Amino acid sequence: MLRAQRARAILLIGSGFQDRAWERAMDAELDPYVRAGGRVAVVSRHRSLRVDTVQPENRAGAAELAKALVALGHREFAVLTGPPELTTVADRLAGFREGLAGAGIGLDRVVRGAFTREGGHLAAQRLLASGGPRPTCVFAVTDVMAVGALAALREAGVRVPEDMSLAGFDDIPVVRELSPPLTTVALPLTEMGERVIALALRTPSGAGRSRVVRIDGEVVLRGSTAAPPGS
Repeated sequence: MLRAQRARAILLIGSGFQDRAWERAMDAELDPYVRAGGRVAVVSRHRSLRVDTVQPENRAGAAELAKALVALGHREFAVLTGPPELTTVADRLAGFREGLAGAGIGLDRVVRGAFTREGGHLAAQRLLASGGPRPTCVFAVTDVMAVGALAALREAGVRVPEDMSLAGFDDIPVVRELSPPLTTVALPLTEMGERVIALALRTPSGAGRSRVVRIDGEVVLRGSTAAPPGS
């Protein structure tokens, strides 16, 4: 549709897929558009697309978050994660594992849900119903899931952070207004939008080379995390 409308540029905003068939299909759609003079730029990791990219350092940010939570004294963790085929999910989960592994801590409790508030709510309910010792800290791979998880914990009478700490990723504006405000990895979302449109409107780099702008996240500790109970 966008090719037919002769759009000057296409921005693909959102996670890539770890799916070769999807990548080939997307590349087949974008290639004739680019050859006809269109411009394409993306946000997030899209492995095989030969386009300019604004890439948040999801893996490194999640690893730094894990280290910060370990520094608070946590040793028992669970992760609420989205669909594993999304590169954003895969990178954040892998980074969090790496950060824990550096402290000699394993991660056995990973609960999958939809990449939405409702998905986070249901994943948190499943975690609480799974039995066994409860983790002292839960990491939701996106703030949207964390918002749903917070509601589920409240409904179950679990106090945050007194009984269980909770952290997310992205720093969407609403999480600062939660009670308690959410610990997260802050990405400069407005800057990322500005950078991707700038890439799309700049002259192509030539020789088939794609430009990659890497964006670091920053761990922001807020009221949803504290030292674990009894520490």
